Amino acid sequence: MMELILASASPRRKELLEKIGLPFTVQPAKGEERITQKSPAAVVMELSRQKAEEIAAAQTEDCIIIGADTVVAKGEKIMGKPKDAADAKQMLRSIADDCHQVYTGVTLIRTGAHPQSVTFQEKTDVFLYPISDAELDAYIASGDPMDKAGAYGIQGDFAIYVKRIAGDYYNVVGLPIGRVYQELKRMLFVKK
Repeated sequence: MMELILASASPRRKELLEKIGLPFTVQPAKGEERITQKSPAAVVMELSRQKAEEIAAAQTEDCIIIGADTVVAKGEKIMGKPKDAADAKQMLRSIADDCHQVYTGVTLIRTGAHPQSVTFQEKTDVFLYPISDAELDAYIASGDPMDKAGAYGIQGDFAIYVKRIAGDYYNVVGLPIGRVYQELKRMLFVKK
């Protein structure tokens, strides 16, 4: 079996990749992210490619590297991880009682005798209920929003504010695992 490498330290991506049932190792990319694109879709594809290429460059055996990057956006405005509680509150206020988008870019690179690569992105629309200031303060006080793009994680306590989504739920968590699996099958079993 060809080695599979996840180029991310995200515990959520690791959990999702475990659902595939293939053994893999984790080698987080450590390089500085360079953003030259403007649209959220293009940014996540660019960043996922940088992560996968960094890890692929260090490989000497046949393997497949998975690089991924997720952003939350309101229109074309990308929201990163909050700097502090006030930043988290501002982000969450801007998306409460409205729709925003979550984009995940994924790059798969197969090294060795049959090198291949594919980069794609998935977009999911997330619709939220109204959220009061007291509810925002309580959620922010939990500490949960501080390490997450857009200041929330759909799979945690914030789930009570999600009205509905249009698209792949797992994309919002951080990895569109169904699409990743289909691309991995293609790379593993189709030689080019």
